[in-house]
Amino acid sequence: MHLSTLCAQFVDKLNRVEGINRREFVNKVVSTHTRRMTQMEYSFNIYNKMAGAGILMALNAYIGTNEAPPVILCIGSDLAIGDSLGPVCGTMLQSKNCYKGCFVYGTLKKPVTAKEVKYLNAFLKETHPNSKIIAVDAAVGAAGDIGLIKINNKGLKPGLGANKKLPAVGDVSIMGIVAEKSLFNYSLLNLTRLNLVYKMSDIISDSLATFLMNAHKSSMRQVI
Repeated sequence: MHLSTLCAQFVDKLNRVEGINRREFVNKVVSTHTRRMTQMEYSFNIYNKMAGAGILMALNAYIGTNEAPPVILCIGSDLAIGDSLGPVCGTMLQSKNCYKGCFVYGTLKKPVTAKEVKYLNAFLKETHPNSKIIAVDAAVGAAGDIGLIKINNKGLKPGLGANKKLPAVGDVSIMGIVAEKSLFNYSLLNLTRLNLVYKMSDIISDSLATFLMNAHKSSMRQVI
């Protein structure tokens, strides 16, 4: 449907509204649209040049401005290439120009594996009670989804790629599809190409670094 037709229909509907303040009606429409946007799942292919900007847009939609800086939780192990997305991403993020107050858990030097998740929720709530947790992890999916980076406005369940059943962690999740889902997911994670993991980690860490710096600048302006 053409944009002008949609606008005409909206104006017509607005003119027929009775018993309600027009400003209140418009606010309800905007509020409904915003709520739908924050419930969406965003997906970007690593070969899409706008993937980084898309991830940043999704993070802004999901988290926005928050008094406490977000915490980055990168989950995975360096023992399997496909499962190393989190630690590689965390290591890259630490090497970028993030401000010193940024908390990143999970690197190649100190990985945070799925088996440690059951202790993480309590630790993060106690240590960072006012911060949003952004969880990063590798995932499996359909063959056509390999290479996608998915951002969701909810936590993730680590270890699903290795058929583990663990509690969800995080407020916002970033998942990189690195292998096809099958009965032998962990074997497939060992066959994942390092180039795929490296490229995904680079895109995700760049977006996170930009988001963290913007969040820091915003909080500094509020203090001033």
